[in-house]
Amino acid sequence: MHLQEISEKSVVDDWVEAYKQDRNVALLDLINFFIQCSGCQGMVTAEMFQSLHKKDIMQKMTETFDEETGLQYKKFVAYPWILTVTWPVDMDNEDYPLIRTGPYWKKFKANFCEFIAVLVQQCQCSILYDSYLMDTIISLLTGLADSMVRAFRHTSTLAAMKLLTAVVSVHLNLDVNKHNAQRLYEVEKKRISGKRTNYRLDQLERKRKEYEHKLLEIQHMTNAIFKGTFLNRYRDVIPEIRAACIEEIGSWIKTYPDVFLNDSYLKYIGWMLYDKQAEVRLKCLLGLQGIYSRKELVSRMDLFTSRFKDRIVSMPLDKDHEVAVQAMKLLMLMSQNCEDVLSAEDCEMLYQFVYTTHRPLAVAAGEFLYKRLLSHEGDEEIQPKGGGKSGASTDQLKRLICFFLQSELHKHVAYLIDSLWDWAGKFLKDWECMTTLLLKNTEEGREALSDAHESALIEIILATVKEAAEGHPPVGRGAAKKILSVKEKKIQLEDCTKITEHFIVVLPQLLAKYSTDAQKVASLLQIPQYYDLDVYSTGHLEQHLDALLREIKDIASKHSDISVLEASSRTYYVLCSEELAIYSQVDCARTQLIDELMRELNQLLDDFCQKEEGFCLDAGEISRMHSALRRVAAFHNAHDLTKWNPYDKTSRLLVFEMERGSLPVLVILPALQCTYFSLLWRLAAVSENSPKESLFALRRELRRFSQICLCFLHHKEEGVREKAFMILCDWLLILSHQDSKNKEEAVGLLDYLPSTSLQEKLLSFIQEHVFTEAEEESRDLTEEEERKDESCKLDDLHKKRSLLAAYCRLIVFNVVEMTAAAEIYKHYVKTYNDFGDIIKETLSKTRHNNKIQSAKTLILCLQQLFQAHAESQDSSSNVDFTSASFTNMKELARRFSLTFGWDQVKSRESVAMIHKEGIEFAFQGTTGVRGKCVPPNLSFLLLISEFSNKLLKPDKRLVYAYLQRYMAEPLPCRGDEWQPLVWYRNSLLANEDEESSVPGGSGEWAPVGTSKVPAFKRKLSNGSLPESSQTEAARKAPELQCASQLASAAGRSRKRLKSREMHLQDRLPFLCPGATRRRYCKDEVKAEDVSEEGRGKHTVEDDDVDVVGADQDS
Repeated sequence: MHLQEISEKSVVDDWVEAYKQDRNVALLDLINFFIQCSGCQGMVTAEMFQSLHKKDIMQKMTETFDEETGLQYKKFVAYPWILTVTWPVDMDNEDYPLIRTGPYWKKFKANFCEFIAVLVQQCQCSILYDSYLMDTIISLLTGLADSMVRAFRHTSTLAAMKLLTAVVSVHLNLDVNKHNAQRLYEVEKKRISGKRTNYRLDQLERKRKEYEHKLLEIQHMTNAIFKGTFLNRYRDVIPEIRAACIEEIGSWIKTYPDVFLNDSYLKYIGWMLYDKQAEVRLKCLLGLQGIYSRKELVSRMDLFTSRFKDRIVSMPLDKDHEVAVQAMKLLMLMSQNCEDVLSAEDCEMLYQFVYTTHRPLAVAAGEFLYKRLLSHEGDEEIQPKGGGKSGASTDQLKRLICFFLQSELHKHVAYLIDSLWDWAGKFLKDWECMTTLLLKNTEEGREALSDAHESALIEIILATVKEAAEGHPPVGRGAAKKILSVKEKKIQLEDCTKITEHFIVVLPQLLAKYSTDAQKVASLLQIPQYYDLDVYSTGHLEQHLDALLREIKDIASKHSDISVLEASSRTYYVLCSEELAIYSQVDCARTQLIDELMRELNQLLDDFCQKEEGFCLDAGEISRMHSALRRVAAFHNAHDLTKWNPYDKTSRLLVFEMERGSLPVLVILPALQCTYFSLLWRLAAVSENSPKESLFALRRELRRFSQICLCFLHHKEEGVREKAFMILCDWLLILSHQDSKNKEEAVGLLDYLPSTSLQEKLLSFIQEHVFTEAEEESRDLTEEEERKDESCKLDDLHKKRSLLAAYCRLIVFNVVEMTAAAEIYKHYVKTYNDFGDIIKETLSKTRHNNKIQSAKTLILCLQQLFQAHAESQDSSSNVDFTSASFTNMKELARRFSLTFGWDQVKSRESVAMIHKEGIEFAFQGTTGVRGKCVPPNLSFLLLISEFSNKLLKPDKRLVYAYLQRYMAEPLPCRGDEWQPLVWYRNSLLANEDEESSVPGGSGEWAPVGTSKVPAFKRKLSNGSLPESSQTEAARKAPELQCASQLASAAGRSRKRLKSREMHLQDRLPFLCPGATRRRYCKDEVKAEDVSEEGRGKHTVEDDDVDVVGADQDS
């Protein structure tokens, strides 16, 4: 059926003509249509039931399975027949047209629904009311909707709901026509009141009665569908069926509210707001939006609103993003059209969603905030005198500032602005109003802004400038930068020009006014980053550039706050682009500033060097040196100050501290940073033509600085230790990855990989400063003290996370050995809440770099923990499986296993390596009488059994074959000490009862250096052992009591083909002994010697192996 290629209307017209000729044949065609649309390829038969008694009919309404034929039968009434639908029992319930994906099946579903609507529309003037057509269709759909087969139930339910939707439209039209006829009848009756009879009056009376009759028929149809299908299926176990029911009831209410807009129908939507499936909840919300958007309907929703308002208010917190967004939009409509339905507490809670990271929800909350709080009708009429057009914007700004301050989420202003951007972009781009409010704060009789309000307004200005200039959401809201359309790019360029032209003039005035306020100045200094800098020259605005440079110079000379200094340095960097016409002017100002900064620093350092031993600096001198060093370090970060040579002076300070240890922290930290930046600039200047002498000198300085940082790892001050560690990690990362465009000789001279000793010291630092918990003292603290204590703990955690992330980068980029990660992984479970994301990302990146080495690192981690656990146990006793430490190890192994995800093909090599290394470790020390003594590490098999479920079934066979190489026969497993081996074996043989045997028979995959498992014949049609094997098994039964399946498992039939077996060996060679491949060709004839019956049983497992091979070969 190609409904998308043929007009539904022409199809229906043809069918109506056929129905008029022979309605029984036409109806059977329609019945077959619905059956086939369910995806059923079965057969439909019909028999008349007029002669049968009703009770006999009901007894025949069954749905059974015939075991002999393998067919499923469903028998039900579709007036005037008893229909019997027959279909194969293997009809896949999970695959039928309505749930198939792709544009074709999406179009099929749309056309299927459209066909039902057209069918009712085309029949409404002729055969719809013949008491035959609709009775049959409704009986058919009701009968199929009760089927246990999901395809029938879903398709018939959707058809019934769409049928009722079409009938409701007919009902509405009939009702309108009836009222029109009634009105005409009344008019005509008054006009001819003196006459006894009138043809026109009789005609209108017949018309009115005809409409009443049709309405009665329509009501019967509606009740039959609603009670027969909707009431049974709106609670169906399948969410798609529930969603279809709820979607259509919403449509009925909107289409014909006079009949359906009452609590008898609304209650179903309210109940399903609590459905577990997001799809159903979403349909409820969309239906309610259609109702609440119409003011004339809202007044009839009072009872529903009072009953379900709390549920709707809570739904923006829904775990499904789309449900949350639509819930917020519904609340917006309720707020607009229902008076006082939302309390102040409700609104305050909903306002906070403007700070959520999910942008569509934040934008919906932004609309709610803007229309409910910021934008009041009549703002233009209440403008303050003299305010002009900016009066409304001023009031909105003040309300926005108050909201921002009251929300107490001061670091999220960018999120707030982004949420409001689509709705309040006009007044958020009114920078003239904003800056006027700052510069003329106390003028014109306005209420003055407080300091907090001014700070908030400056943050809002910066956020709006950034949003307008960049054109994409802030970091953390949105996966990536969106691609702007031509229209959006045009708006962005216009906004950049507007920003530049306005702030070029105004920004120097703002900087001059707030020059002493570090927080305000740091924000204002970021605005030039978004300028169109060509405007300075094209607009002849160089005098404003001079004013800006003077203010920046004055600010940099006054302040020592790092945020202000970094913003100043960044501004000079942006303005100092060599492509700009203003470069020479800015470069001259920058040089003058740095001259002054270096002159001040040199003077302070010279005074320090001239002092005798004892070195006593007062607080003032320390403060001045600290400020001077911070200024130089901040500018050295973005600008090359090599020609001023700050390295010699700052490195001398560090050497002095390393030798004597008497400098204050305020001096050490900026000196360390400044020295680091100096070396980075010198390193960046290395080129192909750099002379060897300079390279050797630079290498000496690099090594000396590394030694200084290494020494500072043991400094008495925590801040110095942490700073030295962070710089050392970054330093090693940079030195180990020099740009390959340089000469090989230069790269070789400067490359520096840390020695084993240095790697151990770095790891020791992490273990001591990150994973060592400080003992907490139990103290009675006030509420304020508790808040400060909690803040200190958060700061401490942030520092630890930074240290761990810096070290993990060294592992990920192969600066230190990957095996060092084993010490980090040990803390994965214990510190999951604090560092779990960092450790997990490290594991993921290292696995991407080298799957095998990463797997070895995981198993090394578990081995080290196991050995530590074994050493802590009594040497005379076995490992205690119930101890807390062993349980923790098992949980760690389980969590490691979860990191491999669901793609077993992608992780097969890694997981196989874990099993190989684990088996070898478990059987270490297996000596004595033919290995019959319990290996000391046998309990380790319990840990690697957590990875068994990540093996593909063919790989389980290979791993089990590898395990057999270490197992003696007969297996001395009478005691509990051998249980780990039995459990591990069971994890490998799970679900293998019907599958092929584990390789090991006929000399294949033979164990090396251990007893061989007896060879068995390959063909075991009934799954039992051959006669000879049964005899041998019976003889050894006492010895194999604890592991009865070990001997028999190797003798199960193999159904694998040659190409797949060889492919497994090629992909996992470390599990296959070398002798195996030489023997393979000899045994291949036996492997191919399979009966035609066996050859035809192509298992799902074999398909999996083919997929693996295809993926890996590609």
